[in-house]
Amino acid sequence: MIVLNVTYKCTPEQRDAFLKKLNEEGLAAACRAEEGNLKYDYYLPENGSGELLLVEKWRDAEALRLHAGFPHFKRIGEVRSELGIEATIEKFITE
Repeated sequence: MIVLNVTYKCTPEQRDAFLKKLNEEGLAAACRAEEGNLKYDYYLPENGSGELLLVEKWRDAEALRLHAGFPHFKRIGEVRSELGIEATIEKFITE
């Protein structure tokens, strides 16, 4: 299994606009529906900062590779870029 922690660095306004767009366009739902996706959830910090955490779990490297080729994956990157949000990714591989 592969786990990704994606941390979005943004203001609360950017974060809210990002989440709104994801929901309006069904982008997160499309990711959850992919073969090999085990988890795809966004989390907000308790302190009210603009940061946003996405936790993704994928069955294997092939599922993650296929994920990166879908139009909805590319659209998420476009939305992030349009809003000026930066992201960092931590990757963990478990047995």
